[in-house]
Amino acid sequence: MTGPGSVAPLRIGNASGFYGDRFEAVREMLTGGPLDVLTGDYLAELTMLILGRDRLKDPRLGYAKTFLRQLEEGLGLAVERGVKLVTNAGGLHPAGLADAVRELSARVGVPVRVAHVEGDDLVGRGWGEGVLTANAYLGGAGIAACLRGGADVVVTGRVTDAALVSGPAAAHFGWAADDHDRLAGAVVAGHVLECGTQATGGNYAFFGELGDVRRPGFPLAEIHSDGSAVITKHPGTGGAVTTGTVTAQLLYETAGARYPGPDVTARLDTVRLTEDGPDRVRIDGVRGEAPPATLKVGLTRMGGWRNEVVFVLTGLDIEAKARLVRGQLEEALERAGRRPREVSWSLARTDHKDAGVQEEASALLRLVVRDRDAEAVGRAVSGAAIELALASYPGFHVTAPPGKGAPYGVFEAAYVAAEDVRQVAVLPDGERVRIPPAPGAAGELPAVSAELPEPLPAGPTRQAPLGLVAGARSGDKGGSANVGVWVRTDRAWRWLAHELTVSRFRQLLPEAEKLAVRREVLPNLRALNFTVDGLLGEGVASQARFDPQAKALGEWLRSRHVEIPEVLL
Repeated sequence: MTGPGSVAPLRIGNASGFYGDRFEAVREMLTGGPLDVLTGDYLAELTMLILGRDRLKDPRLGYAKTFLRQLEEGLGLAVERGVKLVTNAGGLHPAGLADAVRELSARVGVPVRVAHVEGDDLVGRGWGEGVLTANAYLGGAGIAACLRGGADVVVTGRVTDAALVSGPAAAHFGWAADDHDRLAGAVVAGHVLECGTQATGGNYAFFGELGDVRRPGFPLAEIHSDGSAVITKHPGTGGAVTTGTVTAQLLYETAGARYPGPDVTARLDTVRLTEDGPDRVRIDGVRGEAPPATLKVGLTRMGGWRNEVVFVLTGLDIEAKARLVRGQLEEALERAGRRPREVSWSLARTDHKDAGVQEEASALLRLVVRDRDAEAVGRAVSGAAIELALASYPGFHVTAPPGKGAPYGVFEAAYVAAEDVRQVAVLPDGERVRIPPAPGAAGELPAVSAELPEPLPAGPTRQAPLGLVAGARSGDKGGSANVGVWVRTDRAWRWLAHELTVSRFRQLLPEAEKLAVRREVLPNLRALNFTVDGLLGEGVASQARFDPQAKALGEWLRSRHVEIPEVLL
């Protein structure tokens, strides 16, 4: 195996973490310093639903239109600097976006060779009623084939986010499908890059320690031929790259020690992070295993109609006011005979005693209704709510006039045999290259076990927020929520590993009390990863809770008070 110094590292940057990210990032990354490849991640579960609705209106659509606008300037910059562009902005119509890039290339006078990857769209395979999109998560092999075929721009549909990095790395270094450790290293680097500025201080638990994070720069990875990488950013850009910011992103939306993908299963419990200078973190030691024999398929469908009314309750007798208006509205819906299929209430006690500002004296009572019938959540609900305006609790008002309701979507994960998905790389000259699936793992992989450190010796403790010691990052995986929790010293790890059990986690987050919760231990990162099944209902698009993507679940956990050893404070 060649060492990291035998071939120049491949510099891969990212300029988008979601559809709607910083528009100027493409230009900033192309002009901020040297790059070999620039990626853009535009897809998420909710995005696929949005693109599916676009495609219903116009079959020529279904891709992220923002990418084209960014290329009006970015294409010339990329060609001038010799940077390859790789993006999943193709969404549901990668061939359509590839054609649009060619048209733009001709219009701006910048010749480029465009290729695309297709085969992920499985919408016609009998998934049941109402399925709007059905897309398999492909790996990086199709991207690698396009780059080996001479492409300057590669457009894909639904690939794994990390494939945008592992594909170019495999093409550049000539890795084979069974180079599991090297591929796993690139997948880990890709996972760090995929959410853009979350790797450089964005959404970081200890943001106050990083300096200026008002406009963090986008990250890049220097990937070596052995699969190791250094995460960094362009000089002079905001934010910071530290072992903490990289750890936080590594824990984001992962489910355990094994991180399975279509090319390789990366072992997150083998990841080693070390500081490599200012704004430089080295990732090495990553081990890989064969990928699963199946591919994940993301299904979206329209779930029905949803409406929401938020009542503002101010001053005294908050609980009694909530009971009054709730009872009034429930009775009105019963009398009308149009009670929605699902009715949920939540009271947020945001009010303060003796408040000097009216808003600080107010609590929010939120009503959410859902039904298959638009009429059942429309005028039937909004009319009943507004009719109470002069007949309910003192100080009656709502945050916004209730509307007629809006459609909501549902996400579901399914799995198909990898060999049943026909991935094709369409090269710049039009040649169609069939991409075989990577050889999958045979049977169940053995369970991953991790030794816990010795407990911290007993000593005086103090009630304090968990977040004084631990960082966290959380997010969504379909209807499940993920919370990664980490600490920065070995002494704190000796405490956290024994303190934050599944039972304790449920106590601190009562919403998880009756749900299935799994804990994974990642000693190299001094981290615990929790997955809470069912917390998000039918996924982000269904908006089942106040924080539908569980983005702030980790911050809620950090705010909860626990007995912390004084030696850690």
